[in-house]
Parts: sequence; structure tokens; C-alpha cells
Amino acid sequence: MTPASVHDNDQKLVELCRAGDRIAFDRLVVKYQHLVVGMCIRLTGSRADGEDTAQECFVKVYRHINRFSGESTFSTWLYRIVINTCRNRHRSWWNRLSRQSVTLNTGTDSDGTGEEPTLELSDTRFTPVKDLEHKRLGMAIEQAIGELPREQKELVLLRDLQGLSYEEIERITGLAEGTVKSRLFRARNILQQKLKGIVQ
Repeated sequence: MTPASVHDNDQKLVELCRAGDRIAFDRLVVKYQHLVVGMCIRLTGSRADGEDTAQECFVKVYRHINRFSGESTFSTWLYRIVINTCRNRHRSWWNRLSRQSVTLNTGTDSDGTGEEPTLELSDTRFTPVKDLEHKRLGMAIEQAIGELPREQKELVLLRDLQGLSYEEIERITGLAEGTVKSRLFRARNILQQKLKGIVQ
């Protein structure tokens, strides 16, 4: 399914939700629950808190679906709700990273042009020695990201783990694109320094 068709399908479900169709809302929940729960767990640092926060997010979506203007995609609007809800929980951000395969941009491309170098953490769970190394690396990255200021952690999550565009991040956070790029640039430099000698 193309991005355009995904957006169109979401729009149809939103319209049905506004008309009081609970099944349409349930379909939106099923479609996005994995993403929302995963983000909330990372941002609150706790599975229990993350699951509670995700539920709170969907309650807000249900209550405020009529406020969705359609100027952005539904997913962008949903990300904004997730970010704001997690901020309001006043929990520590991102106390752990998924041990699954993840790509983290670590380039110094402050203006967002050209290719952004990436760090690929592949899933090596079936090799005990490599699995240990993988977990050690994951813990090092977890600690490094955990020491970032909250606003930098938030942007690293949206850009490097969720793969959102700068335009989408701007809509979600309300920050200017230049501010997003500047903070990401500083965050990636900090991560590179902290992970020097660990990540090649």
C-alpha cells in the first residue's frame, strides 16, 4: 500500500469515527497500537507506564478526533499526541532501547542534505557470544541516549528510530526545521563521543 493510499484510508476511518462509528476507531487502534505502545514504553522508560500512557493517548484521540483538521497526516497528529502525553507524564525518558535490529543515524550532517551515515545494530540473538556483544552495545547506546537532554532524546527517537521527515517532526514538535536539525546535530555529536571506542 502506498503512503498516499495509507493516508486516504486513515482519512476515511477518521470520517467514520467522527460519525460515531466505533468499529472505525477500533481499526485505527489496531493499526497504530504497536507503534504507540512502543514509543510510549521508550519515552517513559517503563513497560507498565508505557502501556498506561498509550491507553491515555488513544483516549485523547477518541475524545478529540473532531479536532483533527486533516492538514497533516493522521499519523503525524497521533505522534504529536504521543509526544505531548509522554512529556506530561514527567517520567524519565528512554531508559532502555529495543534489543531488536535498529538503525541509528550518527552523521554530522547538520543541514540535513546528502546521506546521513548510520550505525546498524543487527539482531544476533542466535549467536551467544555475538548476542552478548549486541546487548553490551545496546546498553551502551541506552546509557548514552539516557544522558541526553529530553528535547534531544525526543528528536533522536522521531528521526532516527521512527524515520520521520524533518517536516513531520516540525509539525509534531512545533519546532522550526533549523532548530530540529541543530539539536539533532548536537545530539549525534554527543552520542558519537560517548560511544567512541564502542561503536566502530
